Amino acid sequence: MRSESLKGIACMAFGMFLFSGADTLAKLLTSDLHPVQIVWSRQLGLLVGVLVLLAIKGRGMLRSANPKLQIARGVLAVGSGTFFIFAIAYVPLADAVAVSFVAPFVVTVLGALVLKERVGRRRWMAVGVGFLGMLMVIRPGLGVVHPAMLLVVVAATFFALRQILSRVLSGADSTLTTVAYTAITSSLILTVPLPFVWQMPDLSTELPLLLGLAALAACGETLVIKSLELAQAVVLAPVHYSLIIWGTGYGYFVFGQLPDIWTWIGAAVIMATGLYVIHRERLAKT
Repeated sequence: MRSESLKGIACMAFGMFLFSGADTLAKLLTSDLHPVQIVWSRQLGLLVGVLVLLAIKGRGMLRSANPKLQIARGVLAVGSGTFFIFAIAYVPLADAVAVSFVAPFVVTVLGALVLKERVGRRRWMAVGVGFLGMLMVIRPGLGVVHPAMLLVVVAATFFALRQILSRVLSGADSTLTTVAYTAITSSLILTVPLPFVWQMPDLSTELPLLLGLAALAACGETLVIKSLELAQAVVLAPVHYSLIIWGTGYGYFVFGQLPDIWTWIGAAVIMATGLYVIHRERLAKT
């Protein structure tokens, strides 16, 4: 069992590394291509993987007890991905990743309000401190951080709503069914505005980046799914924070950007309180 958990952790960590790589390619592409085209290309990789699975496993993989909620999750995936790509066109990658870590706190708040989950005083305090850490990174009103950083907050909220729906769906539908619906729904939605923003990518530079983006995103998603099959979500959740390491590394080596001291402090506060919330959730389930 321990060996399986370690394999799951390794899969999750590598998946986060690939996701950061995909975000880096997306940021490179924002200088020439519309964010909708970039998000569509990213989802295309996942869609191809789902179509391969459908060919192998059959259409039974699409059998859902809650198809409307599955479609809603796909809509939220479009929102979270698009807002994040719009944001990283203007803000450093590591800063955006740090702010995106508020998603677990939003999940806690929505879990209490929507799912009527019991949230103790300590977890509410952790949520408050976590949002304080977010304010340290964004520093609203000081003009230090680009206003586009607020789009990361919107993207994180959409992501949190996706997680809430995932909790609701997990008891009835398999993970593969959820991923299939998300890939198909998001790809169809993004295809609607695509003709209005489409720009033919340069075959020598932009096309390889788009193909790499799709491949990295698809492989990352596959590794995350595999990790959840090998280990419990509460064991894997802290590994998600490795994104700040990869995001900072990519940001420095590719764009020459490093977070300032307040971003580091804010990110540390967000991660510490996030890990505490995960710890409290683990205790609540034992």
